Formats: sequence, C-alpha cells, structure tokens
Amino acid sequence: MVFRNYRVNIIVRVILLAACIFVFFFLYTLEEPYFIAPIITGVLILFQVGSLIRFIDKTNRELTSFLESIRFSEFTRSFNIEGMGGTFDELNKAFNEVMEDFQKVRAEKEENFHYLQTIVQNIDVSVIAYTGDGSIELINKAAKKLFQVATIKNIKAFESLSPELVTTLLNIKPGENKLIKVQDEDDILQLAIYCTTIKIKEKLIYLVTIKDIQTVLEEQETEAWQKLIRVLTHEIMNSITPIASLSSTLDLMVKEVDVKPEQDSVNFDKDSVVEIRKALQTISKRSTGLLHFVNTYRNLTRIPKPNFKVVSVLELFNNMAKLLEDEFSRCSVELIIRVEPESLQFTADEQLMEQVLINLVKNSLHALSGRSDGRIKLHGMMNKRGRVTLQVTDNGKGILPDVLDKIFIPFFTTKPSGSGIGLSLSKQILRLHNATITAHSEPDKETVFTLTF
Repeated sequence: MVFRNYRVNIIVRVILLAACIFVFFFLYTLEEPYFIAPIITGVLILFQVGSLIRFIDKTNRELTSFLESIRFSEFTRSFNIEGMGGTFDELNKAFNEVMEDFQKVRAEKEENFHYLQTIVQNIDVSVIAYTGDGSIELINKAAKKLFQVATIKNIKAFESLSPELVTTLLNIKPGENKLIKVQDEDDILQLAIYCTTIKIKEKLIYLVTIKDIQTVLEEQETEAWQKLIRVLTHEIMNSITPIASLSSTLDLMVKEVDVKPEQDSVNFDKDSVVEIRKALQTISKRSTGLLHFVNTYRNLTRIPKPNFKVVSVLELFNNMAKLLEDEFSRCSVELIIRVEPESLQFTADEQLMEQVLINLVKNSLHALSGRSDGRIKLHGMMNKRGRVTLQVTDNGKGILPDVLDKIFIPFFTTKPSGSGIGLSLSKQILRLHNATITAHSEPDKETVFTLTF
C-alpha cells in the first residue's frame, strides 16, 4: 500500500505494529493456548519492523547519495523521492535544483578551463609550467614547435640542446628575465625567458614564457646600422664634394700656369708648380676615391623592394652553376647540387636571391684558393621545423670563432681587397624576405652558410 504522506505512512505503520504486538501478547495470555496465531502474528511484527526500517533507510540512502554526489563531483544523476507527501516533494525539488546549480558551475569551470587551455596552446609565445625538480606540468604547442619535441616530461631533457637553457630554467627566480643564445644545428635561437610562480595545492609551479627574439634583434641591428650609414654618408658627402670640386679646379688653374711659365705675375718657379699640381692631383684622387667608397656603402640602405614570386630551388641553383661556370673551371672547384625534394619551391625575389648566392659562392671560391680538392655544395631542403632552407657549404680554410660573430657587421672584412658589405647586404636582403642567414664553420674542414625562409 502506497501512502501519499510520509507522516501518515509512519503513523499507520506504527499503529499496525502496535496492534500486532497487542494481538501477540493477547493471544499469549489466553488460558486456552494458540500456537499458530502467535507465530503468524510474530512473523507479521518482524515484517512490519523490517518494512519500517527499510522505509526510513530509503530516505537516508537518498540523502547519503546526494551528499556523496557533491563530495565526488558527480552531478549527472537526479533524485526522485515519490509517494511521501508534499514535504518530500519540496526536498526532492531542492535536491535536483542543487544538482542543476552544481552542474552549471562545473560546466562553467570546464568551459573556462578549455578556453584558457585553447589560448595557452595557440598563442605564439612558448609557455612551460614545471615544478622545482623540472617535472613538466604543461607545455604548449609553440614551445613544442620551438624546441622540436612531441612529448617531454622533464626540462632536463633539453640538456642535449643546451645545458645553459636547463641551468637557466632550474635556477631562474620569479619575476626575473633571462636572455640566452642557443645553437640548434643550423638555427640560432635568441631566447628571452620570463618566470613567474603559482601555488596549487601546496605545490609550487614555475610558469615561464619563452620568446625567440632573434628576428627582432636582427631587425633592430639592421635598422641601427642603416641609420648610422645614412648619417655617415650624408656628412661625408657634404664635406667631400666641395673638396673634390675645388681641388679639381685648382689643378686646372695650375696646369695653365705650367704651360705659360713666361707670365711675370707668377711668384713661384716651375718645380714648385709641378709639386703643387701633384699634391692637388693626389687630393682629387683621394677625394674621388672617398666618394666612390661612400657610394659603395650607400648601397646598404638602397636595397630594392623584393618582387616576390614562386621560385624553384633546383632552377635557382642551376642558374647559379651556369653563371659561375667559368670561375669553377678556373679555380678547379667541384660544384655539387642537391635538392630534396627536387620540386622544392619557395617565395622570393629571384634576382636578389641570385645576388646573395653569388656573393656566398664567391666567398667560398676565395676560401678554396690554393686547394686541389676544393668542393662547394648547394643544398636545398625542408628543415625539421618545416621551413625551406638553402645551404652553401665549402671545405675551405674556414672562419675563426672570434671572427664568426663579426662577419655580418657592415664594413668588416678579412679580405685584403674586400669592402665588407657583401654579407651585410645579404643579411639585409634575407630580412626583407622575412628570412635569416647564419654561419657555422670548422676551420680547415667545413664552412656552412644557411638561409632559412
């Protein structure tokens, strides 16, 4: 029998239980003994007691289940306590409303978590979260791409890439900025590292952001050199132009005196005139040379805007081979061309790229002078970061370590007759292509110039 009211249900059960107990004792006290009736009545009493206990336990189980759902964050279930009157209908409604509220809060937290996770994973700044012993809690896509790893559990795994990087990450302090240089095969990474800390459940987490600022540094360096060159050329041109003009005019005037020595107005002899004229010729020659010098370096700030188009790497290399075929033959240098895959293409200004490659190849030819086994290799490929890479490699005398960092500085040269603008010009051309050029050398073994797009 189902009662609609909890109180009525309890009262009726208690009355029936009391009645059964009364009947049991009544039958027990009769003078004429009854054996079957007291047994049946006792069984009925036990059944009613058990039923009452189960009835009360049902509510307790519902309450316990409700509290456990909250404790273990299990908000998917619903509660339905039926047939117990209006009071329990309100309790049932309250239970379900509480569960719905918890579901909403949990859903909002999950949405916020996924939102933040999406931001962290898709920003172009590398983010790594790790504990004091180096165990990584989080690493985003940008960091994986920067360090070329699919999965990593501890920052000590970067030891093979750069011991300095591992030491910096383990010892960096909250709020501290660090700048380190990492040589990753043919790539140079200038890493700016910033650290902050957060505490989660008594566990201190180091959160670092890592940004490769190599491109920014190169842009600023190039811009600074260009500004300096503009100032120098402006001032030098303003000073030298009138000197060259005046010295040339004076030279012409002295020539006239030299050819008409009979004029009485001349106050110096012929030998003096000859010496003065030679001195003026020297001044004119040096002034003209200085003007040529300035105009040469002015080219560093007058690179034409690239005309971008799709260029075949193999065709570019083959054109290079044809242009410099005579020089290769004259120097007895072997040229090796390798492109993987042969259909490799990239977007660039073909003429400017030829200018860069010609400069690099001629530098290699100069480095190979006097070698009988000279070899230059042009290699095109996709590097491990999926970027088109061109390499010019030679087995010449190489570049000393203390010189390697200076070769891209304008006016710096190791050649007796060099101008010092070839590699600097090449670097600026690469910057206009949003690309980089790096050099790696082992003296008397191998020198590699790498162009990465």
